[in-house]
Amino acid sequence: MIRTVAETGSTNDDLAALAREGVAEGTWLRADRQTGGKGRQGRAWMSPPGNLYASTLVRLQPGDPPAATLALAAAIALHEVASFHAGGLSLKWPNDLLASGAKVAGILLEREGEAVVIGFGVNLAAHPDLPDRPSTSLAALAGTVPDPAGFLEMLAESFARWLMRWRQDGVAAIRRRWLEAAHPIGTALATSEGAGLFEGLDEAGALRLRLADGSIRTIHAGDVFLI
Repeated sequence: MIRTVAETGSTNDDLAALAREGVAEGTWLRADRQTGGKGRQGRAWMSPPGNLYASTLVRLQPGDPPAATLALAAAIALHEVASFHAGGLSLKWPNDLLASGAKVAGILLEREGEAVVIGFGVNLAAHPDLPDRPSTSLAALAGTVPDPAGFLEMLAESFARWLMRWRQDGVAAIRRRWLEAAHPIGTALATSEGAGLFEGLDEAGALRLRLADGSIRTIHAGDVFLI
């Protein structure tokens, strides 16, 4: 079920409140505009009209893979749908969609008891001028502006399929598909734990970074930038 509101502070915050009230898994909330949108590590998420601001809810079940790996499934679904509108898109760990190194979208996971709220912010019509990284929009890439409501319908369907596969096939299948959509092995990265080359993901979905001395460092959290 998709609920739509004209304006709210944060779709993630609203859906977290609904989760506490017992709303069902698969509920989506979309806002035409957010006044208090947020990205990872509490960063403000700019919310110009015409972009997608939406969140959904997953209720964790016994036997589910680690909740953090839902980020991989969510990213695959987003990449799948966005690629209908523009080519040359790739995923960057942990949760960004890029085009030639410029950010197109981000995903934010937040735990709410035994549920996970997953927020999607997608630059459909416009993109902010960020001080620390380049950004772009699907409109700038393809010359047409995707309809937010239609985009979300496709995203909800895609995520439902990948969520089922996450549960049935486990992290390994999700990891393989994520790597197919990611920037190439050997891509130079800067992280909060140092710079190195992208060496894929470990079996739990953490980033593997090859350092200058040839050793591999496994990174479980933090910012990652293309160099």
